[in-house]
Amino acid sequence: MMTKIILLAASYLLGAIPSGYIITKKLKGFDIRDHGSGNPGAANVFRVVGKWPGVATFVCDALKGAAVVLAAKCLLPGDIYIPMLCGFIAICAHMWTIFLKLRGGKGVATSAGVFGALLPAPTALAFLVFAVIVWRTGRISPGSIAAAVVLPVASYFIGSNPAPYCVLAAVVGAMVIYKHIPNIKRMLHKEELKFEDGSKKNEDK
Repeated sequence: MMTKIILLAASYLLGAIPSGYIITKKLKGFDIRDHGSGNPGAANVFRVVGKWPGVATFVCDALKGAAVVLAAKCLLPGDIYIPMLCGFIAICAHMWTIFLKLRGGKGVATSAGVFGALLPAPTALAFLVFAVIVWRTGRISPGSIAAAVVLPVASYFIGSNPAPYCVLAAVVGAMVIYKHIPNIKRMLHKEELKFEDGSKKNEDK
């Protein structure tokens, strides 16, 4: 029981680490929440700070999601629920981090890490869809939304995945889409910027 409690607590604390905020603060000395969309996630860091800081933010956020799931799997082999719960807690902690007054990211990178560890094949397909749509549209948000839709569908049809994992993929997918509602509104008004526009102007005005 103590192992489970420690894992769950660690999942929240690790998931809540605001990678984009820390990276931006170290490199540029300002608060990423005061620039662009005000979101401390990888996309806003990419546009406001630059390509490699954005990539570093994505990698850090994905790794913290994968780390909590893999740690739970290692410490509690055979238990499918604790790794799933650890991943979910890490995603929620990232979206609403206590370190930034609950102003967290949109959960895409952390979700990629969590489901990469839980559902590797469906996650690979979702990432491929993400990459293709970003490449074709030049915008990150439609790729993220599409991946959030593809992942739960793929988790049901690809492989023999535990039903709770498929349900979690659907729940997290809905959460990611919910966090992208402002982006969806901008897309409908044709105001959503392309991801390379960050070198010219701030994101998500």
